[in-house]
Amino acid sequence: MEFRMSLLLLSLAVVMASGQKRHQAKAEWNYRDGSDKVSMRGVANLTQVLDDWRFDILSQMKGQLQNDHQTLLPDYSRIQPLSEALNDLYKEFNALKAHLGDLTEKFGPIETFIDELKAKRATAAAAGASVGARAGAAAAPPRGRRPVRNKPPPS
Repeated sequence: MEFRMSLLLLSLAVVMASGQKRHQAKAEWNYRDGSDKVSMRGVANLTQVLDDWRFDILSQMKGQLQNDHQTLLPDYSRIQPLSEALNDLYKEFNALKAHLGDLTEKFGPIETFIDELKAKRATAAAAGASVGARAGAAAAPPRGRRPVRNKPPPS
């Protein structure tokens, strides 16, 4: 009985060992192997053909997008939630554009004030350097600030 049990375990171990997949180490592909047999003229021709196809496809797509875009793009007005989302996005974009215009108008006077301030400091520094060289005193920085006036809202 003991012999049969050990024979059964031995046969089971042999079956399990032989049933495993054998993983062979795959060699890395050598792209240089056989490169001397490649016809460069054929490669150049294939490259030219693929480049011509790309140009033709892109020019056809461009023509269709410019002239008849409905054939390529879906009709978004049929999809109601998407249409509403696009309308909301368009309105929000226009509101942001208007807000950006308002901010640009508000920053205009500030930019001119800063430019004038820099010009005054540059002239004062140049004048102070010439006077300071003679008198030995440094020029004092400007003390006053010019208030920025708010523009009345457009009516």
